[in-house]
Amino acid sequence: MTLRTDVLVVGGGATGAGIARDLALRGVDVVLVERDGLSGGTSSRSHGLLHSGARYAPGDPIGAEECIQERRILGEIAGACVRDTGGLFVELAADDPDYFRAKHDACVDIGIPVTLLDGDAARDRVPDLPPDVRRAMAVPDAVIYPSRLVAANAADARDHGARILTHTPVEEMHVAGDRVTGVRVGGRVDDTIEAEYVVNAAGAWAGQVAAMADVDVEMQPNRGVMIAVDYGDLGPVLNRSRDPGDGDIVVPHEDQVVLGTTSVDVAAPDDFETADWELDRVRAECAKMLPPVAEAETIRTWWGVRPLYAPDEAARGGRGISRGFFLLDHEDAGVTNVASIVGGKLTTYRAMAEATADLVAERLGVDDPCVTADRRLPGADDPKRLDEFAATFDADGPSDADVVSGPDRNGS
Repeated sequence: MTLRTDVLVVGGGATGAGIARDLALRGVDVVLVERDGLSGGTSSRSHGLLHSGARYAPGDPIGAEECIQERRILGEIAGACVRDTGGLFVELAADDPDYFRAKHDACVDIGIPVTLLDGDAARDRVPDLPPDVRRAMAVPDAVIYPSRLVAANAADARDHGARILTHTPVEEMHVAGDRVTGVRVGGRVDDTIEAEYVVNAAGAWAGQVAAMADVDVEMQPNRGVMIAVDYGDLGPVLNRSRDPGDGDIVVPHEDQVVLGTTSVDVAAPDDFETADWELDRVRAECAKMLPPVAEAETIRTWWGVRPLYAPDEAARGGRGISRGFFLLDHEDAGVTNVASIVGGKLTTYRAMAEATADLVAERLGVDDPCVTADRRLPGADDPKRLDEFAATFDADGPSDADVVSGPDRNGS
């Protein structure tokens, strides 16, 4: 029996779940489909940093301002999906002091709170920092647990009428004239879905989904490795004060830290090589900021694939520049009821969802505004309930496997 809905969202990562929640709260009938469990693509395979915007401040002040705004919002609405650790950008003896000054001044100009610390004050906060840390700046970075975040968004969407269909891959889209008239899905559902509007929120797989609708979305998947090691004494996130490169971030969890990351373009998000040099380089570089991790026991390793939008990557020149998000209205390509949301960061998922939901609401004649910036996520104050949501939607992943309780959550 054919399923009918106002909006079909393809992709159950943070952005897709955020879109489903946003639209459901506006009274729109929504179906979300995800080929695996929720957050199984990129969202739960990150290093889990909730950006203050400081990383991007010198090169992309607009993107940095967006980050600090969303970081503040998530601090208010996400509860135990977020751990408010703070962050330090540390300058080692080998680092360019002009870069540090430029980052500090850009943060001040944008309005990102920043506090200067000399080397001794930085070591008071993190005693295991090496002697060659000359100075640091404290910024409001935090840690985010994506399994909880995605599942809580999906739970709120479900509680307001959305249907969340996991293990339901899209197999085919039927296009007639200027519209997608039906979407064939397999897996647990094995049926056709008819929707007034289709949102492609498939992340690194957005190009493949768009091709089914006879439109072109050129993605550049990009892999990065993360290593969780046994170390429980780190308070703030550590960032290296230099141009972004391999092994420049250490993210604290409870009894572990996550070391990241690399940046290597790949041909396809489902089929890519992994390399031992990435593991060695990330550990060695992170150990320059936090020497004990050089010999710390490895708990798990994983690679994530960034959903980069290829035209933007070509225009910006690659790594080191903030990656914004792009809302592509395919009406310009002759398909009037499909849009794709691509690029972006986990930190800005809610803003991406709001922009997409605004477009869809306009197309459907819905006047209700976005309310997600002010409405707390369900279970925000109850970690156990958040973890139950994650189990319900099979939203596990290696990024937060040591924190989110439940079976088989230890990564690989």
